[in-house]
Amino acid sequence: MDQRTYHGELNALDIAQALIAEFDHGNLRAQGIRGEDSIIVQIASREMRASGGETAVTVHLSPVEDGVLVKVGQQQWLGVAASLGMTALAALKNPLSLLGRLDDVAQDILSLQITERVWRSIDRLAQAHGASQEISERLRRLVCPYCLTANSVGAPHCLACGAPLGLQQPVGCAECGFVVPAGAVRCPQCGAAIARA
Repeated sequence: MDQRTYHGELNALDIAQALIAEFDHGNLRAQGIRGEDSIIVQIASREMRASGGETAVTVHLSPVEDGVLVKVGQQQWLGVAASLGMTALAALKNPLSLLGRLDDVAQDILSLQITERVWRSIDRLAQAHGASQEISERLRRLVCPYCLTANSVGAPHCLACGAPLGLQQPVGCAECGFVVPAGAVRCPQCGAAIARA
């Protein structure tokens, strides 16, 4: 499951509506399901195909502090990958068998591109709303443990009392945008290594 956090003036409903508007036409259908704290958008092909099963992508949208956590599930792709693998094996044994599968292969390859289209759509919407994967300005503030004054992330000393702030500043994961606690070596959300400046 691929996941990213977008910080800024963006909410789960905005993303859900944009995805449904973009994908609910042609040979695709899209529907939103509202949960208690999140929204799930499902994108699937309108027709059941003979190979690869039903193409489906599930997008989980959950509010987080100053933003939205987006998870795109690829559990359903196993049927498509298996279908492409079987086509390759059949073509090795009998190259003429590939002719009967050309339409299905084209559809399977198109299906594998849906996830990338979902991320492009969300990135465009985030950019239009001024949101990004960088930590929001509010979350870039570090409260001094001695005098409780808000300081900018990266400040070596408190601007009010001069106390050292140390390595307590949070950072944003470069891969998914998750706010990573001070001292973390890997992002707890996506597992990417955290680069320290």
